[in-house]
Amino acid sequence: MNNYSRGKYAEFLARCYMRLHGFGIVAKNYVSGRGTTAGEIDFIAKRGNLLVFTEVKQRSSLDNAAYAISRNQQQRLIRGAENFIKNHPQYRCCNMRFDAVLIKLPFSIRHIPNAWYA
Repeated sequence: MNNYSRGKYAEFLARCYMRLHGFGIVAKNYVSGRGTTAGEIDFIAKRGNLLVFTEVKQRSSLDNAAYAISRNQQQRLIRGAENFIKNHPQYRCCNMRFDAVLIKLPFSIRHIPNAWYA
C-alpha cells in the first residue's frame, strides 16, 4: 500500500471511529479555495449542536502523527472552517472545535478533542 492509500484508509478508519462515537459525517475532504492559503479539512462531523473539523494523521507512531500537524496547517484548517461556515449558514449556530485523529496502522487510533483553538 502506498502513502496515498494508507492516508485514505486512515481517513476512513477515523470517520468510522467518529460514527461509532455518535457523530454524523457532514463533509469529507472539504477544500476551501486553491493555492497556498487554501484549507482542506479531512472531514467535518456533527453531534447535536457540536460541529467538529477533523484532521487525520497517519504515521509510524501515534506520537509522530501528533507532531505532524504544524501551526501553518492548523491555520489553514481554521480558514477552511471559516469558509465552510460562510458557505453553509445552517451551521452558524453550532459550537465548533478542531480535533485530531491520529492513526498508526494496522489499527491504533487516538482521538484528541480540542487539539487546537481558533
